[in-house]
Amino acid sequence: MPHWLSDPVRPLLGLERDVADVNAAQMAARTVVVYAVTLVVVRLGSKRLLSKATAFDYIVGIMLGSIMSRAINGSAPFFPTLVAGALLLGIHWLFALLAFKTNWFGSVVKGERVLLIKDGEVQPEGVRQSLITDEDLEQALRLQTKQTDPSKVRLAHLERNGQISIVPYPREPKVFNVSVEAGVQTVRIEVQ
Repeated sequence: MPHWLSDPVRPLLGLERDVADVNAAQMAARTVVVYAVTLVVVRLGSKRLLSKATAFDYIVGIMLGSIMSRAINGSAPFFPTLVAGALLLGIHWLFALLAFKTNWFGSVVKGERVLLIKDGEVQPEGVRQSLITDEDLEQALRLQTKQTDPSKVRLAHLERNGQISIVPYPREPKVFNVSVEAGVQTVRIEVQ
């Protein structure tokens, strides 16, 4: 425990007792400190942790919660636990940087996208590899394209974050030629 902490702060956080012997007030004070430290560390080290995350990010989030909860409930030493949480986010930041700089490392820690539909044809190997059911694919089609016909889809992928992305074929406008009256020029209408 750092010597620079004042005498009133040590008892407030329960730093003078056995690790697992903290009362409710000390646990509440620890919660405030751990929350503030974790918020600062996440904001400084890993903005992507709170964005649209991949499995890579979710795992770090779960681990961070598990580590920091030990500092709150007193099941681990307070300051070493805070350092361990900060170190975990530092490693996450380093891995994210390596993934950004090198494609092969990004594929290792984040995975690869998987082709599900190409030129209107469902790709059985991609669907099987991803364990995507017909119902899952139909749901994604309904939500993103408002229809369920894969033949109207140019590309669909299971992305690294677990979502299905769909690129439909461009819709050709319907063109109608309408004659107004004899001797009047034909009017052309395009309906999108």
